[in-house]
Amino acid sequence: MPPRRAVDPAEFRAAVLAVGPWLRDPELPKPSRAELGAAVKMSARTLEQIAPGSSVEVRVPPFVAVQCIEGPRHTRGTPPNVVETDARTWLQMVTGLLEFSEAAGDGRVDASGSRAPEIAHWLPLLRLA
Repeated sequence: MPPRRAVDPAEFRAAVLAVGPWLRDPELPKPSRAELGAAVKMSARTLEQIAPGSSVEVRVPPFVAVQCIEGPRHTRGTPPNVVETDARTWLQMVTGLLEFSEAAGDGRVDASGSRAPEIAHWLPLLRLA
């Protein structure tokens, strides 16, 4: 499989900033599926770039699943270390509006495996001002 094109930091920033108001205030209109998808995909792929590896799979259905963090490579079946959440929760963690430990603690993030919590080390990717 050919490597993915690197995420452009300016595109990533613009995509996340476009959904920023909704991340802060869920009473605002939800962003379009395209806006939400762009922010989720670029943020997950940015994590994949800065924390390369295959030991943890991050899933934000229906938009993206990426593998990251150095360690034992997983190739078949259900990965042993998985982080799964919805788009809003993911983007709140990406922007520093929500801590991974809080989201995992109250069930907004499903984190399985001993290495799954390691993604907290890489978050936030872009703090909202």
